[in-house]
Amino acid sequence: MNGGTRVRDLRLVPLAAFVWGVALVCVFVPEAAWWGAAVAAFGGLGMLVAMWRRAGRARPRGGLVAVIAFGAAAVAMTAGFATPERDAAAALDGRVIEMIGEISSSSAKGSDGRIWFDVQSTRAGTLGAPEPLEAPMRVGVEPTARADLGAVIRVTGDAMATDPGERAAIVVFGMRVEIVEPAQGVFGVAAQVREDFVNRATRLPEPGAGLLPGLAVGDTSAVSEELNDAMLVSGLSHLTAVSGANCAIVVGAVFWLVALCGGGRRLRIGLALTALAAFVVLVTPEPSVIRASVMAALAMLTLLCGRPSAGIGVLCLAVTGILISDPWLATTPGFALSAAATGALIMLAPPLARGMARWMPQPLALAVAIPVAAQLACGPIIALFAEKQSIIGIPANMLADPAAPIATVIGLLACLAAPIPIVADLFAACAWLPAAWIATTATVSAAVPGGTASVVPGIGAALIVAVLSAATGIVLAGVSPIRGRAGRWSIVASVTTLVVTGALVGARMLLTGPLVGTTVPEDWSIAACDVGQGDALVVRSEGRTALIDTGMEPEPLTSCLAALGIERIDLVVLTHFDADHVGAAGVLVGRAGTVLHGPAQAGDEEQVLAALADGGAELVEAAEGLHGTLGGARWNVLWPRKNSAAFPSGNDASVVLEIDGGGVPRSLFLGDLSAVPQRMLAAQLHGSYAVVKVAHHGSADQDPGLYAQLHAAIAIFSAGVENDYGHPRAETIAITEAAGAVTMRTDLQGRILIGRDGDALTVWTERDVDDPE
Repeated sequence: MNGGTRVRDLRLVPLAAFVWGVALVCVFVPEAAWWGAAVAAFGGLGMLVAMWRRAGRARPRGGLVAVIAFGAAAVAMTAGFATPERDAAAALDGRVIEMIGEISSSSAKGSDGRIWFDVQSTRAGTLGAPEPLEAPMRVGVEPTARADLGAVIRVTGDAMATDPGERAAIVVFGMRVEIVEPAQGVFGVAAQVREDFVNRATRLPEPGAGLLPGLAVGDTSAVSEELNDAMLVSGLSHLTAVSGANCAIVVGAVFWLVALCGGGRRLRIGLALTALAAFVVLVTPEPSVIRASVMAALAMLTLLCGRPSAGIGVLCLAVTGILISDPWLATTPGFALSAAATGALIMLAPPLARGMARWMPQPLALAVAIPVAAQLACGPIIALFAEKQSIIGIPANMLADPAAPIATVIGLLACLAAPIPIVADLFAACAWLPAAWIATTATVSAAVPGGTASVVPGIGAALIVAVLSAATGIVLAGVSPIRGRAGRWSIVASVTTLVVTGALVGARMLLTGPLVGTTVPEDWSIAACDVGQGDALVVRSEGRTALIDTGMEPEPLTSCLAALGIERIDLVVLTHFDADHVGAAGVLVGRAGTVLHGPAQAGDEEQVLAALADGGAELVEAAEGLHGTLGGARWNVLWPRKNSAAFPSGNDASVVLEIDGGGVPRSLFLGDLSAVPQRMLAAQLHGSYAVVKVAHHGSADQDPGLYAQLHAAIAIFSAGVENDYGHPRAETIAITEAAGAVTMRTDLQGRILIGRDGDALTVWTERDVDDPE
């Protein structure tokens, strides 16, 4: 054993792991819950009987196995008792229902513009006569509605059943909302304190004003879409999700303050627990907050008992207790990430700090080890469901994390000082500085080329990230968890793994970035960016550039434009306003010349256009007959028809653009047009096309006659890897191939570039069709 290495008690790890596994089985296969409870309970009783019989003859063994069995039985019983009510809620699927319930979470704005929050229902069912029903539901309402934790609301809306394993039994798309009873007592006070603090913070300048409420009380309502995207790309979004770090800050601050005033141990612990409870109410009891607060409370109790510990055993007890109370948390990514991060801080941060202290000061090593440990532990979990892995995340966290506790503590002081406005304003202004630092770190980090890596989410990606995380941890710590010669070889293998990975990543960044011109056609004229489940196509002619749609996420579009060497965009075409076509429009502010757009509805769609106009873009609503030039190419708008009553907006009012000449092969970009308007469009088309961007990502709603008439040489399908819609559909690919087109798919081939060499077309793809990785 290496000097200074602590031997930790890991006996409770099997308890937490087994209970978590049983919880997963019970929530995904509800009918197994009572069978599992019976088997586990009988197993536990059998172990107790065996221990009792051996008690007089030998040292009893098997106590931990009995505890594990009873823990599994408890979590299975909780799931079993909850299943009938959840089934009754699921039976409302597809109906317009009336629901009465209490809001049980904070609210967040979704990509559809609605405000979403959790509700524990008390009644639900037929309009005007809802029946008693207690079940967790997820509710989405218009942004004008107020959703405070603890308020009782009546919602009328469409009900949709969720998949097995979802924490909410049904989702309700609210059409009408009524506050039956505002938040009362401590929840009402907390809601008012949060609202006052948000108003006070947003009066400060950007950057940092909108982020400050998120850092202090977990309220992200004032965070702009651009900053939110930057926080995600830079790996800093966890700072606005109140978790163990925030609870530790509150408990530690109160504990230290009371000790400074001469308070005894019991008083320190009592006041710390009181402050923790108040903090949880203020920030709303989200899954990560529940886990963190339970763990902090257990840590305080161990201190009260004279056995100070905040180790892995306390974490396992916290996880077990929380899962027994709510088994559906086992499927929540946020809960898994929170538990993993806490475990990393306990198990991984100390050896990392000791290893890095060999070549940096001890305090700095400890400060760096904390975000690195959390990032290494959370990476494999994120890879299970996220298409992007943040490479810039570790250095970004090293820069931003030290400022987070400062903003949290001073921000909470501003909340406490709310009755004295001048003092509260002073505290908020002081908290603004670290918040501005974090916001600036996020935006700068997100702009770094190659700051994220695209991965195919799933077990395979998680295993790869786990190997890289383990190798990074071993190298930084300078020791291996394996002893002897095998341990020394594991260090060598870790170094080799990181060197090879770094070389591959560096080569890829060069070949898709600064050196892209050495591996792609020099005279490409059409590029289909790989932006996941969305559209983003670039057309270039004689130094002028057009971009047709943006995709949903900013980072894939930014990376594609950077790799193609594009800074200024002369013509932006927003075919329609679905998120997978305009979600990343924010990155074009200040970079776009003219914006052609389809029919815009009031609200978020007009806000997208307003932001582009504020950046200097000229807005032009597109309609049939509009035309212009791009370098040496000529473009024509073929659809939609002006002031169409049949297709006023949405997919069927997509801008359809034809471009030809100036080195651009004759091309047709069909937006998300469905079969009916496709047939109407076909009547005004003449001749064949070299390239067609297939409508709606290759959905089944296509007109075969249109594609036969186009007789395109290349059909581009822009879709996401293993998307939930099954795009592109096999029957649609068969239609385009029957018409003579070669299939090009961004989900399989990544970025696609097309150029001309005389009368022939040249094609370059980011990856081979047989290598989707």
